[in-house]
Amino acid sequence: MFNRGVEKRDIFLQSREYIRFRQTFYYYQFQEPKPRFSNLSKNKLKNFRLSKETKLVEIICYCLMPNHFHFLVRQLKAKGISIFLSQVSNSYTKYFNTKYKRVGPLFQGAFKSVRIETDEQLIHVSRYIHLNPIVAQMVKSLDDYPWSSYHEYIYGASGVCVTADVLGFFKSKERYKQFLEDQITYGITLEKAKHQLIDLV
Repeated sequence: MFNRGVEKRDIFLQSREYIRFRQTFYYYQFQEPKPRFSNLSKNKLKNFRLSKETKLVEIICYCLMPNHFHFLVRQLKAKGISIFLSQVSNSYTKYFNTKYKRVGPLFQGAFKSVRIETDEQLIHVSRYIHLNPIVAQMVKSLDDYPWSSYHEYIYGASGVCVTADVLGFFKSKERYKQFLEDQITYGITLEKAKHQLIDLV
């Protein structure tokens, strides 16, 4: 799943906003009944746990970029993805608009999505998502980008993702890391070519 800021505007201006968005999508993967998001302090949210049976979706991987986000998720309930993204978008938009005293939509219409049909597609989409920061040349190493699930996959950092579905296809986390890094040069070259074509149009 993918969506970007309206008119391609930045949707994250400070580190605190990335953190808030991550808290938001962790919370809204669960169905009711649950405590109101606004009533949960940082510590309570950190320890907030509900059973898998209450989940709308499982988050497999994600990447938050300054003006857009990517999710790879598994739907667990009917219309779970639509409900999840609607709640996340509405909650974060309200937070952002209140903080910056703005009105109107923050995101560019409905989210875009592609159905994953094969295991090969699954691992390649996860790679595409994790490579976003380095392909965009925001960092020189994926280790330096904190706003994706990369550290959950490679270093076992605590987080929100179900990593076993992807990592199960690799003998080790190091093999998955190599799988990502093998595509970096090609991804950067492709991104440069895309921007050159846009400039020519």
